Amino acid sequence: MSRLHQSRIADFQEVLGEPTVALGKLRDLCFSGIPFDGGLRCLCWKILLNYLPLEKALWSNLLKKQRDLYSQFLKEMIIQPGIAKANLGVSREDVTLEDHPLNPNPDSRWNTYFKDNEVLLQIDKDVRRLYPDMAFFQRPTDYPCLLILDPQNEFETLRKRVEQTTLKSQTVARNRSGVTNVSSPLKTTPNSLSEYEVLPNGCEAHWEVVERILFIYAKLNPGIAYVQGMNEIVGPLYYTFATDPNSEWKEHAEADTFFCFTNLMAEIRDNFIKSLDDSQCGITYKMEKVYSTLKEKDVELYLKLQEQNIKPQFFAFRWLTLLLSQEFLLPDVIRIWDSLFADDKRFDFLLLVCCAMLTLIRDQLLEGDFTLNMRLLQDYPISDVHLILKKAKELQDSK
Repeated sequence: MSRLHQSRIADFQEVLGEPTVALGKLRDLCFSGIPFDGGLRCLCWKILLNYLPLEKALWSNLLKKQRDLYSQFLKEMIIQPGIAKANLGVSREDVTLEDHPLNPNPDSRWNTYFKDNEVLLQIDKDVRRLYPDMAFFQRPTDYPCLLILDPQNEFETLRKRVEQTTLKSQTVARNRSGVTNVSSPLKTTPNSLSEYEVLPNGCEAHWEVVERILFIYAKLNPGIAYVQGMNEIVGPLYYTFATDPNSEWKEHAEADTFFCFTNLMAEIRDNFIKSLDDSQCGITYKMEKVYSTLKEKDVELYLKLQEQNIKPQFFAFRWLTLLLSQEFLLPDVIRIWDSLFADDKRFDFLLLVCCAMLTLIRDQLLEGDFTLNMRLLQDYPISDVHLILKKAKELQDSK
């Protein structure tokens, strides 16, 4: 470990060691990148995302309260309507009298269950392909959710729920097409539910934890529910917390990720709401802001892109909505997010990062035609995120 790295760790430990964390000092340190050592990044992100308060004396009670609350969400939301949960103190009700799967009442718990399945199937499809170039999300977690996997209770895992829903819908589809000899549901295509190795009972993969976080978020936020791309936002958060070298924090990665994701989504959720696209808080306004910033910083490049009719929607939509999580490898995304979360106007800084990405390939863009430039922008060629962040900081300081 270099002397400079040791010095940076000491700086972080000094700021985090105070009874009240000095947010300004912490932001300045984090902006230049947070060391992984000792769980520093995990801790700093929780503070920067307003999960942990600045007064350290409040941490213990708050964490217990939030983690207990998350356990309550698990009990209330990952259930099948009408199933007895006697061991959790929920009395069984005779659903055949009050409620049943064919009940047309929109308030029926079965109706809610079936609607939830539609959301769950989309989440499941997306989380199974989260960072496919990494084995991490397919590996078993060291801390499976015992509340759900405990054989003594009657909870249904989301994985089983998806499998049952998928098998039922496949059977219906076959029957409606007039096929009477339904093939075995065990025979599946390579892209089906068995794409990943099935883990033994009592184990669950990291992607299943992410699925649960997104499902609970969708249930608690029906106005937005789940929109494709949210999986790319929660992925880096969960990966960071689930690889925390401090096991006491790592054990609660699921609950902590949920609340940090919820706080982050509170800041960027307008990007995911189509009806707000053209409002001042919507994604269209932000994309146009990238171009207006570019015009201010590099008018020649701006005019070239305008001349070729390369609209920011063609590339900046993904950059902004997913916080660049699709443009770089996961460790580089995490490094960008250090700076993003540390900046007190973090999404103004994101616009500058996008602008920096354009100016760093200005020579290729000025020489290229429409097709070549679109390829450059949709498959960004520079992988050195330190260079990009340095350029973004220069643009910020030149205001």
